Amino acid sequence: GSGPGTAGLRRVGAVLAAGRAAMAEPDVSAENVLWALWEASGLAKTWEEASRGSGPAAQRAHRDLDAMVELFKSAERFAEQHQVDKETWLAAGAAGLLCISIPEEYGGGGGTFAHEAAVMWEQGRAGDDALGYSVHSSIVAHYLLAYGSEEQKQKWLPRMASGELIGAIAMTEPGTGSDLQNIKTTAKREGDHYVINGSKTFITNSSHAGLVVVVARTGGEGAQGISLIVAEV
Repeated sequence: GSGPGTAGLRRVGAVLAAGRAAMAEPDVSAENVLWALWEASGLAKTWEEASRGSGPAAQRAHRDLDAMVELFKSAERFAEQHQVDKETWLAAGAAGLLCISIPEEYGGGGGTFAHEAAVMWEQGRAGDDALGYSVHSSIVAHYLLAYGSEEQKQKWLPRMASGELIGAIAMTEPGTGSDLQNIKTTAKREGDHYVINGSKTFITNSSHAGLVVVVARTGGEGAQGISLIVAEV
């Protein structure tokens, strides 16, 4: 077919092909692969134009490239170890990137989802899929903001904003995928706590999580019987 959508897919295909070709080279390096991706996407030309001279724009362009190279190198390590470094979360928190749309009174940035989208956009441009940013900041933190008690918000959200406490969601099950209405995991109230029985898989951020939102069945069949149980781990 033809049209804007087809053209966009072709550009994406060209970028991916350029990346694969660069990674197949004998002297493959993070810099070479990154530059091949930039050239194929048109970003290289934009960077070259911005980097000419010695003014603020040129300095910013060089800082951006250096940061992208370091991120790409880290991404290689993250892929090998199957997780980001704990320090990555702390650095993101120190930079003010975590919980950016959570109110300032809870340690957040006081912004909106537009700010979250900007962070995720840049994460995508950098080719980073290792940091489970959206689960932590855009989902878990907002569950707490919407449904948590004031005590829970004060206890957990500031630490999530700093990167000290990482949030995760235990939703997907081996036999049901992410079909929430067919969740089999149960949570039964016993005294002042819940006993949870079931199996979960593909838990984003599980390796560093200190706070896990567990999707479990506390009632009857269907969506109305589902609850979110927060567990400190």
